[in-house]
Amino acid sequence: MKVLFRQERSETIPVEEDFSCPTLQEDIEKTRYALEIAYAGFDNATNFDLIDCYIYEVNSLLKRYKYLTELAAAEKQTVPELRPESPIRALIGQVFG
Repeated sequence: MKVLFRQERSETIPVEEDFSCPTLQEDIEKTRYALEIAYAGFDNATNFDLIDCYIYEVNSLLKRYKYLTELAAAEKQTVPELRPESPIRALIGQVFG
């Protein structure tokens, strides 16, 4: 029995990746999205270790969000509004007073 293997050359398609520095607005949006994910994970966690993990993650992201919004205020940029259905609206309201 004769086995033949044939390997065709495939054309490589160049992939353009964006390695530019994100803007402050993009950083705020990414932090807000990560905060929503962490908050949802906290709501669904049942293990005590996972609950602790999500508490630390939410606190860390809240501090990052606060820093970024203060930086945006110092640069006189507008901070995008939270969606009305956002679960983190109450958290951010408590942090910023």
